[in-house]
Amino acid sequence: MAPNFDNTISTREQLRAVLGEPSPRVVSKVIDHIDVHCRGFIAKTPFLLLATADGKGKVDVSPKGDPAGFVQVLDDHTLAIPERLGNRLADSLLNMLERPQVGLLFMIPGKSETLRAGGTARIVQDDWLLEKMAVRGKKPQLATVVTVQRMFFHCAKCVMRSDLWRPEGWPDQDGVPTLAQAIIDHARLSDSVEQVQAGLDESYRDRLY
Repeated sequence: MAPNFDNTISTREQLRAVLGEPSPRVVSKVIDHIDVHCRGFIAKTPFLLLATADGKGKVDVSPKGDPAGFVQVLDDHTLAIPERLGNRLADSLLNMLERPQVGLLFMIPGKSETLRAGGTARIVQDDWLLEKMAVRGKKPQLATVVTVQRMFFHCAKCVMRSDLWRPEGWPDQDGVPTLAQAIIDHARLSDSVEQVQAGLDESYRDRLY
């Protein structure tokens, strides 16, 4: 049975009564372009999270990773993200065809601050761009081009609280299921853990690019 909640927040006024209003400095830190500070952060970013939603509002968040600097800044309002080999579900890409609005969170290992961006996306396959994104001599299949509408840096508090980059603060992994076991249970497979793990290992070895 789902839990029942009797004291929910349903209006902006209720929310602000609890949280208060942001300071003018916080509000004014949001910019509408990719400036020199954002460019510098993106150039060192090897990992980001991409948020999308379909036409019915179903939301998805997809991780993207490559060597640092894999996101191409094309001009002060445009960036491009390579689409590498994956599972072919194409959740984010299909969502963007229905609703182009996206959100991005750029992360640098060891860096507590993050960079957030929002804008509209389109899927392209122009060869001049894909060539620039080649890794190990292999071009991405597609690229997501984002027209940036807002960018701002996010403070370090959540990363500090989580000990995200501090190994001595990491939890042990006892009780965390393997991906192979989760796939077997979720997809109701008759394969053994060893068989599924072998398939994963092969994909990791042969299908990174």
